[in-house]
Amino acid sequence: MLKKILIANRGEIAVRIVRACAEMGIRSAAIYTEPDRFSLHVKRADEAYNVGSDPLEGYLNPRKLVALAVETGCDGLHPGYGFLSENAELAEICAERGVTFIGPSAEVIRRMGDKTEARRAMVAAGVPVTPGTEDNLANVDEAVAVAADIGYPVMLKATSGGGGRGIRRCDSEDELRRQYDRVVSEATKAFGRADVFLEKCIVKPRHIEAQILADSHGNVIHLFERDCSIQRRNQKLIEIAPSPQLTPEQRSYIGDLAVRAATAVGYENAGTVEFLLADNQIYFMEMNTRVQVEHTITEQITGVDIVREQIRIASGLPLGYRQEDISYRGYALQFRVNAEDPKNDFLPSFGKISRYYAPGGPGVRTDTAIYTGYSIPPYFDSMCLKLVVWGLTWEETLNRGARALNDMRVQGVRTTAPYYQQILKHPDFRAGNFDTSFVESHPELTNYSDKSRPEELALAVAAAIAAHAGL
Repeated sequence: MLKKILIANRGEIAVRIVRACAEMGIRSAAIYTEPDRFSLHVKRADEAYNVGSDPLEGYLNPRKLVALAVETGCDGLHPGYGFLSENAELAEICAERGVTFIGPSAEVIRRMGDKTEARRAMVAAGVPVTPGTEDNLANVDEAVAVAADIGYPVMLKATSGGGGRGIRRCDSEDELRRQYDRVVSEATKAFGRADVFLEKCIVKPRHIEAQILADSHGNVIHLFERDCSIQRRNQKLIEIAPSPQLTPEQRSYIGDLAVRAATAVGYENAGTVEFLLADNQIYFMEMNTRVQVEHTITEQITGVDIVREQIRIASGLPLGYRQEDISYRGYALQFRVNAEDPKNDFLPSFGKISRYYAPGGPGVRTDTAIYTGYSIPPYFDSMCLKLVVWGLTWEETLNRGARALNDMRVQGVRTTAPYYQQILKHPDFRAGNFDTSFVESHPELTNYSDKSRPEELALAVAAAIAAHAGL
């Protein structure tokens, strides 16, 4: 078993990994740049190391991070999600320096990170993919020729893309020609590569992903699926496990496809295979070679600690479960509570948290790194916390989500919490009838009242009096 792990990340996922290490008797070492000096992950880890004054640079230098792991006696490195979590160079440097990378091999990361290579691997494995180009596009004229063959609408995508960036839908040749240079530019800036490819746009699909675990002994299992259809501009907002929209046959088929995909590429550790579902057809979209933001809801319905399994697998141990051991119970929802103002086109709302109160009660979990008095820095993702609720039935889970959102207090910044309350009230969502167009199709959901509650007004008055008195 690994003895000490460098957590090459920040925020709530770093806190999550610290907790897993603590339960396993493993020492944790956090990193932070100057804006994160007072972050919760720094306070919770056994050790913490400053990696620079620049907000981002310290989190993005693979060679320095691995050198720090070696210098501080860490035999493992967990990349979390985002930042360098799907960076093949980081995995390679770990291998060179004798530090265990808690994730798949550099070869698999590179292969699955290249969307065209991933598509070819899935075709060879018999996993259905959307019609599109097998290689990167040479120029806009080739894109136009392919689009004319497969039919509009089409999607232009960055080959090394992720996180909803480097993607544009094109409904006509004119739009495709206009968007081509924009996607190339975005791909170059975000991922360091100008490569793009094209595939058929599946209109109003359901976004379904399957969680897999694979060890170094040839064992691969799935932990059922998550429904990530509630999203805005390709960014997930609410995730659900299991999907209330699948039949048992579809659920079994998607799980089998995910295991087949992971086996085909020799995958190890935790990963996610993402699919689109439309007109009863399943299409492979991509594979994420890391732990997902929404891993929490899979943990809630299956009882499997995914981060713990990541560490066990990286330590060379076989999976603690067989496929027949895995079952699920009830439903779970995850709300990404972001510091954004839905009534102002989701404009980021960075600032100081004047009051934070975490909801509780049966079936409620919060993963966060904020606290009262914490200032949300403007350099990173706007997510404040992940609110997770579980219930035996779909209706119970929805009602618990509404109650937990109402119980929660995040004051000092605007958040997406009241917007999620509107989604939970919508009859289509409650009926389990939604797809990736839900948010764009219901702009009226931002027309909620943002009138302050009495206790919030009292807090503001008290703060003003204290400031006036010089307290």
